[in-house]
Amino acid sequence: MPRVKAKALRQQEPNQLKDRLFELRGELARLRSLTARGMIQKQSGSVKRVKRDIARLLTIMKEKGAVE
Repeated sequence: MPRVKAKALRQQEPNQLKDRLFELRGELARLRSLTARGMIQKQSGSVKRVKRDIARLLTIMKEKGAVE
């Protein structure tokens, strides 16, 4: 999944942000399971990138008041 800038996220609707959050959390779960099975290295940085994207998205959702 490509990284999205905060400026682009601020222009999206709350429903789109929730969908994106759902996708990112699924991606994080998938990456964690791959790491646990040893299929990818912890040092690859992909888990860290997804976690930062989730944090960025949650911050923007809180700014908009779209958090559940």
